Amino acid sequence: MLQIIKSYLNFIKNSSNQHGVHSPFVFDLVTNCFYDKTNYFEYESLKDYRVSLLENHDTIEVTDFGAGSRVFKSNQRKISAIAKNAGISRKRAKLLFRVVRYFQPESILEIGTSLGLATSTLSLGNQKSKIISLEGCPNTMEIAKKQCQKQNLKNIEFVNTEFSKYLKTIEVQSSTFDLIYFDGNHSKSATLEYFELLLPSITNNSVWIFDDIHWSKDMEEAWEIIKNHPKVKVTIDTFQWGLVFFRREQEKEHFTIRI
Repeated sequence: MLQIIKSYLNFIKNSSNQHGVHSPFVFDLVTNCFYDKTNYFEYESLKDYRVSLLENHDTIEVTDFGAGSRVFKSNQRKISAIAKNAGISRKRAKLLFRVVRYFQPESILEIGTSLGLATSTLSLGNQKSKIISLEGCPNTMEIAKKQCQKQNLKNIEFVNTEFSKYLKTIEVQSSTFDLIYFDGNHSKSATLEYFELLLPSITNNSVWIFDDIHWSKDMEEAWEIIKNHPKVKVTIDTFQWGLVFFRREQEKEHFTIRI
C-alpha cells in the first residue's frame, strides 16, 4: 500500500492535462475522448450490468492464476463482492467505452474477463467489433457469458484458457488486433511475456491498454520496459492504465495525464 501511495504522489507531481501536450494525436485523444463529458446512453447499460452483479450474492469458487488478491483471502467469493472490489470501476468503464468509441477497433482481445464488466464495455463501445475475451477461471467466465447474453451483446467470443498457452497458438500468432486490453495476471513476468507474444499482432494503429501499471514495484518495472521497447512510439500513463501506441510516424514520447 505504501508503494502505491508513493507512486501516486509521484504521478500527481509529474502529470498534466491537455494543456501540457504538444502532440496533435495525443492532444486530440485527451480532449475529445479522455475529457469527453457526453452522457452516452450506453452508460445506462453499463450501470444495469454492474447493479445486476452487485445484487447477486451467490458464492462461486474462483480459480486465480494471477498475482493474487489484496482483498480476498479465500477462493470462495460472493459475486457481489468480486464486482465491488475486483471489477473495473464506473469511471474507468466509462473511459474504456469512450476509448473504444473513439478508435472504433474492429478486432479486440481482452486478457482477463472476470465477471465481464470490462467485456461489456468493450462490446458497447463498438458493437460491430469482434471481441475475444480470455479467462482462466471457468466459474467467473460463465457468469460473464450469462450477463452478456442478458444484455444482448452478441459480438463476444469467450475462451476459457491459460493465457500464455492461448497466445502461443497459430490462430493468435497469425492474427492482428486493433485493441488489446491487458487485465489478467498482474505480474512483471506474465505482463512482459504477453507483451512479447502479442507483438506480431500489432498494426500501425493498434491500441494496447495495460491495467494496474502501478499495482506493484514489479508492474512498474514491466511498464518501464514496455515504454522503452523500440516498437513502442507513444505511451500515456493515467496511473491506473498505461496506453501504448505503435504509430511509426510518431516521435517516441511518453505522457503522464490526469483523468
